[in-house]
Amino acid sequence: MLTSMVKEHHKEQVKRKQEQEVRRKEAIEASNELTHSLVEHLNVGVAQTYLNQKRLDAEAKQLHVGATNFAKQTHQWLQLIDNFSGALKELGDVENWARSIESDMLVIQQTLEVAYKASRASQATGAPAGVGSEPSTSAAAATATAAINPSSKET
Repeated sequence: MLTSMVKEHHKEQVKRKQEQEVRRKEAIEASNELTHSLVEHLNVGVAQTYLNQKRLDAEAKQLHVGATNFAKQTHQWLQLIDNFSGALKELGDVENWARSIESDMLVIQQTLEVAYKASRASQATGAPAGVGSEPSTSAAAATATAAINPSSKET
């Protein structure tokens, strides 16, 4: 009886060891699957993060290129504006010069008209220009002569 009990106990221990070994293998397999699932889940997140980072880097490069091109265009526009401003200043200078020339030409025209009228008046009276005519007319004729030929010294 004792030996049969020992044998039976032995059989139960072997059976329990086998069951325990099966459970241990199942636990190891389940932990491996869990680890694999967790790693896979983390890898998906890491892969998504990596792809996002690549896209961000590409967009940052495009933004940098765009900003550089914009800076170049802005510089070109500023140069054009400076050139245009300089041209406007030159046009102002030319306009002032033209007004000055126009004013001088009007003075010459008026002087020539006065001289012509004085010359016509003296021819109508038969007297030479500047002789016997009004003092303002002879002065005008002298001024006209001086305006036409500044080297002549008639007064």
